[in-house]
Amino acid sequence: MQGLSRQIGALLVASLGMAMTASAHADEAVSLFAAGSLRNALDEVTAAFTAESGIKVDAKFGPSGMLRNEIAAGGPAQVFASANMAHPQSLAAAGRSSPVVLFARNRLCALVKPGLSVTPETLLQTALREDVKVATSTPKADPSGDYAMAVFAKSEAMKSGSRNILEQKALQLTGGPSSAAAPSGRNAYGWHVAEGRADIFFTYCTNALKARQENAGQQIVALPEALAVGADYGLTVMKDSPPAAYRLALFIVSSKGQEILARYGFSAPALVQGAQQ
Repeated sequence: MQGLSRQIGALLVASLGMAMTASAHADEAVSLFAAGSLRNALDEVTAAFTAESGIKVDAKFGPSGMLRNEIAAGGPAQVFASANMAHPQSLAAAGRSSPVVLFARNRLCALVKPGLSVTPETLLQTALREDVKVATSTPKADPSGDYAMAVFAKSEAMKSGSRNILEQKALQLTGGPSSAAAPSGRNAYGWHVAEGRADIFFTYCTNALKARQENAGQQIVALPEALAVGADYGLTVMKDSPPAAYRLALFIVSSKGQEILARYGFSAPALVQGAQQ
């Protein structure tokens, strides 16, 4: 918690500095680029922020790696909420943004089609079966895909040769520039499983929860401890952004913002210990 407090403190110092050196434009919307897995939670967070501050937010959601590349190429983001720490840290290291704050945590789960018998203990052996279709998001473009590759790497310690088998068989169905788009309003992971393109989809637990809400019978299977992989989400504000952008970032790490994230299944590290219980 001490390290997190320092990160938030650095963001607050930057915010105060901007407030003293830049003029506010209350009628201009803040441009937020955010990981697709944050869409539902941040839709509510930004609505609460607008209700409280009167500042509108224009949000663009997508794979964090692709958003990072767009920002680096001059994209109009003012606040970047990534599904990993590496992408915003690369922008900060290049002098493009403020210090990066860890503002949420997630975990990987297995979203499993109805009728396929899987438990945490049998997950690996089931995923290795020739007749079972395994899917992930796209590595490098989407951190979810990178986290899935980390799961596959850990599987090698459980069964020799499993990493290569899983990496070779896994279909990268989401998160890439040419990935098929789910129908409007549909969770992409649940949609792919429902359409039969995947029997086991390694994705964020928050995504799996949303998929199961839309698709009765789909199962969420926790990864066993030997395969467990967590995801740290990083938040940064781009240099030369208006004070309103820093206000949004501070709202996301405030108790109100963190409580909303927690309701959507994220671990909210800025909440006071015990507040999520």
